[in-house]
Amino acid sequence: MWITHDVLATVRVVVARDMPTLSPTLEQEVERLWQAARREHPHIFNGRVFSADEITPDLIRGHWTEFRRNLAQIRRPELHDDLGVRALAVNGVIRCREGVLIGRRNAHAVYCAGLWQLSPAGSVDQGAAKPDGTIDLARQLLEEAQEELGLSPGLVVGFTPLCLVEHPETHVTDFGIEMRTSVSADTLLATHAALGNQEYEEMRVLPAASVLSLGDDILPTVPVFLARLLELDARRCPANRQAPSAE
Repeated sequence: MWITHDVLATVRVVVARDMPTLSPTLEQEVERLWQAARREHPHIFNGRVFSADEITPDLIRGHWTEFRRNLAQIRRPELHDDLGVRALAVNGVIRCREGVLIGRRNAHAVYCAGLWQLSPAGSVDQGAAKPDGTIDLARQLLEEAQEELGLSPGLVVGFTPLCLVEHPETHVTDFGIEMRTSVSADTLLATHAALGNQEYEEMRVLPAASVLSLGDDILPTVPVFLARLLELDARRCPANRQAPSAE
């Protein structure tokens, strides 16, 4: 079962400690798995990503770790006992008038290849760090949106945290955040086709209630984030509690 963590709208993400040192044996195994992955995916690089040590509704505390440690744990989930990585990723839920944006991940992706995922998404890296030791998740999301979808930051208005969903084995933890845009579905799709990268093989805009019709190839985070989205709509407009809007 994937683990859901509730958070407040005011939740803060903070770097609270240094990256721990690995034993020689563990370091050797991490490097072995990393070199094997690089042979399959030559484009990957060992940047720093945020790992969550503690998650509470108002505060997420953690440290910077190496991407290769995260990848080693994805390849061998049992290493979590020793590595202790819980890589935090941002997962935007982009809403336009016609619905939400969802993309099918590239079949050759390192993680969750071929699955449908709410877009954009990506690991929280050091580009999101602020001088006071906190993490700017909105900045990370805007960078992901521009890189993956070609969407300019000025076209996004508002960021609302939904919840976090943690993979039960790899412990990769997606932070779902609502993002709103005034552009149409056609514009979103055309912008991705013209300016986006190859992260997604296919993009669609669907009403939230229709996304599950995509079948078994949906990342398990998707229905959780969409359910929270509809709950959010109900709180914003109590008249919709009986029939929440899909837009």
